[in-house]
Amino acid sequence: MTKQIIQNSQQRMHKSIEALKQEVAKLRGGRAHPSLIEHVKVVYYGNEVPLNQTANITVGDARTLVVTPWDKSATQAIEKAILNANLGLNPVAAGNVIRVPLPPLTEERRRDMIKVVRAEGESGRVAVRNVRRDANTEIKNLLKDKKITEDEERRAQDEIQKLTDKSIAEIDKILEQKEKELMEV
Repeated sequence: MTKQIIQNSQQRMHKSIEALKQEVAKLRGGRAHPSLIEHVKVVYYGNEVPLNQTANITVGDARTLVVTPWDKSATQAIEKAILNANLGLNPVAAGNVIRVPLPPLTEERRRDMIKVVRAEGESGRVAVRNVRRDANTEIKNLLKDKKITEDEERRAQDEIQKLTDKSIAEIDKILEQKEKELMEV
């Protein structure tokens, strides 16, 4: 019984870490990366869809993204969506492709980005701690219903705490790497 709870907790903590990685990847460092704009919503035939479902996004060079729409008639809608996404990007349509140059980050903007990264990290930590709380509650309920012994409860809680510590350490490592990337000039 406790093994199942621990396994479930481990999976949920892993999902929290993966969600954090995705959120942090959206934040722009010094280099161009397709994840910066792939989540932008484009109005395409009356529906809002993510940009990566209407076009191919590639890296032109270190500071330029190249968006190639699959449907040429969507070029203007894609350009407008990138402009309205409040990412500080100015797309330039050039025939069948849209070039998105990334302006260099100012010191102030880098500090703001680091604050956002830290806030995302704290959200990740809270998610992991919530998983720990849920697991510990389930274990206490099993003890209360006399389905496990106190020793089993203690062992299971120790195991969940180890998982929590490991997950939070991984979150801290991700944040440290992203902060280092953001401060690179």
